Amino acid sequence: MPFIPHTDEEIKSMLASINVSSIDDLFDEIPASLRNENLDQIPSGLNEMDITRLMSGFARQDGVPLCFIGAGAYDHHIPAAVWEITTRGEFYSAYTPYQAEASQGTLQLLYEFQTMITRLTAMDVANASLYDGASGLAEAVLMAIRANRKSKSKRILIPRTVHPVYRKVVHTIVKNQGIVLEELDFDLEGGHINPESLPNEPGDIAALIIPQPNFFGVLEEVDALTNWAHDNGMLVIGVVNPTALALLTPPGEWGEQGADIVCGEGQPLGAPLASGGPYFGFMCCKQALVRQMPGRIIGRTVDTDGKQGFTLTLQAREQHIRRSKATSNICTNQGLLVTAATIYMSILGSKGLEETARMCHQNTQALISTFSSINGVKKLFNRPLFHEAVFQFEAPAKETLKELASKNIAGGFALEDDYPELGNTLLVCATELRNQTDIDEYQHVLAYILAEAAKRK
Repeated sequence: MPFIPHTDEEIKSMLASINVSSIDDLFDEIPASLRNENLDQIPSGLNEMDITRLMSGFARQDGVPLCFIGAGAYDHHIPAAVWEITTRGEFYSAYTPYQAEASQGTLQLLYEFQTMITRLTAMDVANASLYDGASGLAEAVLMAIRANRKSKSKRILIPRTVHPVYRKVVHTIVKNQGIVLEELDFDLEGGHINPESLPNEPGDIAALIIPQPNFFGVLEEVDALTNWAHDNGMLVIGVVNPTALALLTPPGEWGEQGADIVCGEGQPLGAPLASGGPYFGFMCCKQALVRQMPGRIIGRTVDTDGKQGFTLTLQAREQHIRRSKATSNICTNQGLLVTAATIYMSILGSKGLEETARMCHQNTQALISTFSSINGVKKLFNRPLFHEAVFQFEAPAKETLKELASKNIAGGFALEDDYPELGNTLLVCATELRNQTDIDEYQHVLAYILAEAAKRK
């Protein structure tokens, strides 16, 4: 964002307008005993050139490795126009829209975002974003407990194929509210939740969580799982990758009735990896559940002159209603990231999103095919997948990752800590940014590392 300083004349003019002689007089309520004239422990400020050099040095410490890590955050191409528009002052410095007086431009953008997300997921309603995908899932669990009036329990079925970080975050947020998270194990051959392993009479359970694709990149049998949940009085919470939805059946069409609540991580929609954030989450639901949705919803209307306008339609949070009736205490809408996502989806359009997803899938298949020639590497799981795949190694996976990193390759995500039963395994991803040359380089370096490890045995 450009820095536009005030001149001395402008400062004098503003002070004169409010009848104040100096800036210090604006803070005359601060007692002199609390003021510190000299901040001796703080070094002098840097000029623009020096601060640019300093921050560029920090950025270079991360390096620019060839990235094959996915695991919930993905290295996608972001058109240059996305952040060029997002960082315009109108968006970059706009206050987040808690209040009804939020600008029409900001409200319209959020309305367009909601519309795009509902079309992508085939759901009825979307809110104006959440902190991230993990906390979004926690909010979905709390919402399901409130919304399922037929269930007297606070039991939630959460598969182990849900991202392990998401499971930890959900547990942290809901554990003190008496909500019980019951884990479903996965099929070791398919890497999915086998519907045939589910009980015929599971008892009183409020909701089933279904990831699609799951953490391993494997596609779950969403139709069978959704129907089983609804037949047993549960709500269905879908956790989805928005890029994958350009190709896969949207959650609003799962099974006979569709999912009830849908959430996910919005980072693939125009947010850079940026050393871990910031990202944003999204949430959708059926119309019947909209009163239980956290956050805020933007609506379109007409004014008394018949002109189109946008407004905060639903604000079921503690700043607007009694705390005891609030659906959540979400305080910050990730407005800037949502702005980028809306611009990203607008630029790509439905065809562009589909092409991106298709290229991701093709590159993953090319990765699998190329890795099949490496001794000591085996692909796990025999089901269809998207975006990433799990490979088992004869050599220690973590050590292999360190060796790859020394060759400037971010080789994947080690699974042994979260899934010890899988042994030495890596979750490896290939987005549309990875071409065959990148994959061949990875294969060449990996084959060399594994061959050297075999010699040391």
